[in-house]
Amino acid sequence: MTERNVKIESRVGLHARPAALFVQTAAKAPGDVTVAKAGGQPVNAKSILAVLGLDAKHGEEIVIAADFDGADALLAELEELLSTPEPENA
Repeated sequence: MTERNVKIESRVGLHARPAALFVQTAAKAPGDVTVAKAGGQPVNAKSILAVLGLDAKHGEEIVIAADFDGADALLAELEELLSTPEPENA
């Protein structure tokens, strides 16, 4: 199992582009990808409702995890989506 702790620096609301791209990227994975608040119950990252149901806030840390070949590269891409601050006027 490959895991990454990610500090959220982008917007994760329903209409936030980073959250939508996160789910689209996870959906293309050849296996399960999970996301959870630190110490919380993991949920399937392929569902935007599940991801938004985490109620994660800016500055909060989440854990993303996967267990398949190439998982590390995918998790790095997902981490970048959520850990890159958005411009002030985005």
